Amino acid sequence: MKIHIEDLKFKTIIGILEFERVTPQDFIVNLTIDYDYKEEFINYADVCDDIKSFIKNGEFLLIEDALNSLSKYLKEKYPLIEKLYIKLTKPSIMPECIVSVSDTFCFKS
Repeated sequence: MKIHIEDLKFKTIIGILEFERVTPQDFIVNLTIDYDYKEEFINYADVCDDIKSFIKNGEFLLIEDALNSLSKYLKEKYPLIEKLYIKLTKPSIMPECIVSVSDTFCFKS
């Protein structure tokens, strides 16, 4: 089973530049969760709320650190996750492009 969360958009403090540390900026999360659905399920509404809360409270300097920390947090919170793809985007940081980082995390044993 796969859960897709696309274009989860909110404002947060993230970045290393001085203005990024004081002014919340647009932030977009896309992810795919693979898990073995049997009798238990992962509530995607809860996942969205947890992502927003985790990122906002983290006030990360680098989106790479946010990405790695978010993957660990989601796996701990939702142990049914077997594989996780995350893409984090700062759409407004550069005027000529949109900047993202992404990675795939495999937890299957």
